[in-house]
Amino acid sequence: MSTPQVLQSASPFASPDVLLEALLAECRASLLCCDEQLIRKAFYFCLEAHKESLRASGEPYYTHPVEVARIVAREIALDDISVAAALLHDVIEDTDFTLHDIQAEFGTTISDIVDSVTKIADIVENRTITEAETYRKLLLSLIRDVRAILVKLADRLHNMRTIDALSPERRQRLARETLDIYAPFAHRLGLANLKWELEDLAFKVLHPEAYLSVARALQETRSEREAYIQRLITPIEQHLRAHGLQFEITGRPKNLYSIYHKMVNRGKPLEEIYDLFAIRIILDTDDSNECYFAYGLVTQLFTPIPERFKDFIAVPKKNGYRSLHTTVIGPEGRPVEIQIRTRAMHEVAERGVAAHFRYKAEQGVIPTWKDDPELEEWIQWVRDLFEKRSREEAAQELLESLRLNLYQDEIYVFTPKGELKRLPKGATPLDFAFAIHTEIGHHCIGAKVNGRIVPLDYKLQTGDQVEILTSKHQTPSRDWEQIVVTHKAKSYVRRYLNEQRRLKQQEGQQLLEKRLRRLHIPIREEELERVAHALKCENRSALFYALGVGAISPELVVNLLHRNGPSQTTEDDTPLPTVEQVAEIARQQSAGVELVGTPTDRTPLLYSYARCCNPIPGDDIVGVITIGSGIRVHRRNCKNVQEMVATNHPRLVQLRWGNVGSEEFIAALRITGDDRPGMLHNITKAVVACDRTNIRSVNIDSYGGIFEGIFTLYVRNTEHLERIIDKLRKIRGVHTVVRFEGA
Repeated sequence: MSTPQVLQSASPFASPDVLLEALLAECRASLLCCDEQLIRKAFYFCLEAHKESLRASGEPYYTHPVEVARIVAREIALDDISVAAALLHDVIEDTDFTLHDIQAEFGTTISDIVDSVTKIADIVENRTITEAETYRKLLLSLIRDVRAILVKLADRLHNMRTIDALSPERRQRLARETLDIYAPFAHRLGLANLKWELEDLAFKVLHPEAYLSVARALQETRSEREAYIQRLITPIEQHLRAHGLQFEITGRPKNLYSIYHKMVNRGKPLEEIYDLFAIRIILDTDDSNECYFAYGLVTQLFTPIPERFKDFIAVPKKNGYRSLHTTVIGPEGRPVEIQIRTRAMHEVAERGVAAHFRYKAEQGVIPTWKDDPELEEWIQWVRDLFEKRSREEAAQELLESLRLNLYQDEIYVFTPKGELKRLPKGATPLDFAFAIHTEIGHHCIGAKVNGRIVPLDYKLQTGDQVEILTSKHQTPSRDWEQIVVTHKAKSYVRRYLNEQRRLKQQEGQQLLEKRLRRLHIPIREEELERVAHALKCENRSALFYALGVGAISPELVVNLLHRNGPSQTTEDDTPLPTVEQVAEIARQQSAGVELVGTPTDRTPLLYSYARCCNPIPGDDIVGVITIGSGIRVHRRNCKNVQEMVATNHPRLVQLRWGNVGSEEFIAALRITGDDRPGMLHNITKAVVACDRTNIRSVNIDSYGGIFEGIFTLYVRNTEHLERIIDKLRKIRGVHTVVRFEGA
């Protein structure tokens, strides 16, 4: 938070003594143990530190940390250390006191929490980076002490409650940040009440008309809805008590943002959204079996909707949430959600990780986030992210991951051995593979879901049993970035692809530098930049990468450098090579393909293979002269060159295959057949058995007992490919095997 704006007080406010006593009363009521002396000391330190500052509303600034402390005490109810840290959370940034001062007065634990919560100044011009850096600080604070994140959430909640005093621009920014980051954080940590209030407060700022419309409509039907809820509660309460259960039962309306979200997603007006409220049954027992007993009693009264039953007791959510959820048909045929849980489960549902830590404290154990394996795994990912990436890259990736993963519905899928894996809704077999083990994800070529082969971009559903198919020759490809949704899978795929690009870039740079040193040509950065632009490369790094992957030959770069000459490359107006010059240089060079009608001992020709038809030795080929890639080699029957062949286009050149040596080429086959058990194994076994052929990727779909798959392979020539096709056609149940031109 920036330094508080000093304004004139515009309204009366409670005295410090009144505020202190209100805070202490809430601490006594909510905390297991309360060191009142510590809280008083922190309160008066806060009072002294902020005595000269006012909030934008005109109130004394110290009222903000006091209210944050009250939220921590009342709604999170963790411990007195968290309350003291909340009172001091703005001292370091907004006053002349230092972290050393707080440590000297309150010790290392509180000073560490305050240091973690301290807001960072807006020092980066790029707003996106600044926001991502804010979230980076937020997560890194969690690594040190989970209480820091709880204080941070309480701080944001009070800022949102008092947001009307800010300018419209700041209101919009804070509200968007709250909806994108802080509400999902509260959800991840299981703080349900904070999440709902943060959502509604942000909703009110971002969509004021929709907020007022929903609020007004709910207010108008409030008495009717309350009467309807009571019609359900009364028979349930009588029935459960008749069977000896002790419990509390209430009707809970859904929060406004949740209702608005349902309206938008379902495309329906409020009048057609019936699940606007839920009935909650909280059992006074430690026996979770009583929840199932209560569920049975409820369904004796009202008909349940089977597909709307969710057992979060047997399979808790990642944030520790446990409860039974069912939807029943109430009076007038309206669906109503009913939640059944024990008192302990309810405490976790309301206060999340704070309740977990409070329980640990009751047992005399020092609480730590490491007690939560899911949270520990997540935090370890964050730590690795910032150790292995630049600050800006890590912050951006983190921001994207937060938005993707912190606030999604979960699905529950199983391994072939019955092990449960929780994934975000929309996850694919690739996400599942990486969730099992990074190496399995790395080598994934396909998957079976419930015994049927599915493509890698298949959307998994709760209850699916997933078997991952792997190949030691498979590696992540660029299109995987668009398939995976989990942060673990995305971060690994990006890291792998970036590393491969770096290695190819390094390889290309070394190749060019070696060639230039051999010819005694000095290396000048500005000359390389000019050649890079002439070859349609963004910069020198892109040029080196093109050299590394063979898209551009070192000879072409050397020739262009030589044509420009040292004296011509020092001025900004140096003439770049023309299309004709690049084409002429390309015509004078050669490699595995040759120009028809030219001697075979000519200098190698610069070429690249067209991806639209993937020519391989043995195919009838032609070339198209391009800028930057020399000659693009196509199969003569490729649909993309048919018009040029028919008109004998001047950019078209006649080619023949030269000596390709042991080089391997990409080819693809489209295979159809019976979708029977073992079919994929038979196909891959036949392919590998034919001259130890490597499989690059497999993409399969099935329907009506028939499968269709695209198998991308590395082959040496058309004879090699034909031998593979012959073997595949002999497999029982295979219908067709044809060459696929769109690989």
